[in-house]
Amino acid sequence: MSFFLHSKKLDFSTGHEAVVVINEKEAQYYGVMPGDRVQLTWNSKLRRVAEIRTTTSKVKPGEIGLFKELFAKNAKIDSGDIVEVDLISRPPSIQAIRKQLFGKPLEYDEIYSIIKDIVDDRLSEIETTYYVASSYNREYSMEELYYTSKAVAETGEMLNLPVKAVDKHSVGGLPGNRTTMVVVPIIASLGLYIPKTSSRAITSPSGTSDTMEVLAPVSFSMKKIKKIVKEAKGCMVWGGAVNLAPADDKIVRLTRPLGIEPYDKMIVSIMAKKVAMGIDYLVLDLPVGSTTKIPKKKFADEIEQKFLYLGKKFGMKVKIIRTPAFEPIGRGIGPALEARDVLRVIQQKDLRPVDLEKKSVKLAGHLLELAKYCGSGQGEKIALDQLKSGAADKQMKKIINAQGGKANIDSDAVAIGALNYEIHAKKSGIIKEVNNKAINEICINLGAPNEKIAGIHLHAYYKQKVKNHDKLFTLYAQSQDRINLALKSLEKNRVFIIK
Repeated sequence: MSFFLHSKKLDFSTGHEAVVVINEKEAQYYGVMPGDRVQLTWNSKLRRVAEIRTTTSKVKPGEIGLFKELFAKNAKIDSGDIVEVDLISRPPSIQAIRKQLFGKPLEYDEIYSIIKDIVDDRLSEIETTYYVASSYNREYSMEELYYTSKAVAETGEMLNLPVKAVDKHSVGGLPGNRTTMVVVPIIASLGLYIPKTSSRAITSPSGTSDTMEVLAPVSFSMKKIKKIVKEAKGCMVWGGAVNLAPADDKIVRLTRPLGIEPYDKMIVSIMAKKVAMGIDYLVLDLPVGSTTKIPKKKFADEIEQKFLYLGKKFGMKVKIIRTPAFEPIGRGIGPALEARDVLRVIQQKDLRPVDLEKKSVKLAGHLLELAKYCGSGQGEKIALDQLKSGAADKQMKKIINAQGGKANIDSDAVAIGALNYEIHAKKSGIIKEVNNKAINEICINLGAPNEKIAGIHLHAYYKQKVKNHDKLFTLYAQSQDRINLALKSLEKNRVFIIK
């Protein structure tokens, strides 16, 4: 297919000789895309091959913009000359996306071309969406998982610490469960390096980065992260603030409005960032429960197999810890309320959530044993001693201080200033079920994670016997309007099933 446009000389450079630009709407009409290679012909015989870019303002429909590099070498072309445009080829990334949409496996070079073009903004949002959607149609092969994780890691910055590094990660899907923020200071207090990058919430009221941001900044350059880790042995930062696996963050922005995350995409996201951070030992927490991200054992089996495979491919020691997920871990759900729980555990307050403490100590213990810091069966005792002795609290202060936060903040000062509304039981009985999805939805209506103070504090728990009018949970919000939205959400969402 060929079409004709009037040339327009553009008085600036691109740094790339063979590039032309056409109007975005006209590109859509003619079916050409950014990155397409075209042959330009003018005066019947002069030819040039160039790459297409699109614009909404530099050229009008009916025009083709020629940058300085191109018209300087072709003095016989003037503004207004008619140029014939012939499509020669699509970029390799577009061809690879088409191949994947038809269910055909991709080689590493093909996957790398897609990921690199996403990072370099050479793919439109629509094209990237097609690529993301293809992972919903079929699972990746093991090789494709490896290739994609490798490409996502290698198209961004790498931390490359000169020492062995350890990490603990939860796949998410369970409200609260802020074990990372307890594990990191425990591990760092023992002298191991634990450079922790986390994401913000995708489908939940808070991610680790959202919660840590209540206590300290989380957005840093890679250079600053290295400095923090050198000073405090650990960090808790947002991976999206650096050029760390940047394709993943661009893909997350597309999946967030859908509120879904396919398992393969989740696995790639996690492993790519661990590779980029140079992790040598990784403990992975897989919460399994009917109202969580992993509702059934068979899904957990598949996910575990894939993580272990990727660990071997990347030379990373990986241990999977499955945890039953009948209810949230901790009492608070929402950034500030989760931060309060974390500090209560680290500061060993009487009101600390014991379930959060126990799970954090268990995971920290497994990580210590995996990294050969201690023998089998000794890790949990060592981790608990770091909490009870105050060593973890001291290390948490170092990390918060290194990240520019207020190191001496007390747990009870974190959630001050919120409006609250108590919800009471309407009958006596035993709590037979806790609906994690309902908790997430109500917290989001309260304003979490964008409004840090918003969320729910749970007073009751799974299998507890309650009496009529007993306090079940308290809503926290910045405004009465948000409380009203949550109350409306409660009309269709039952947090506790009491029988």
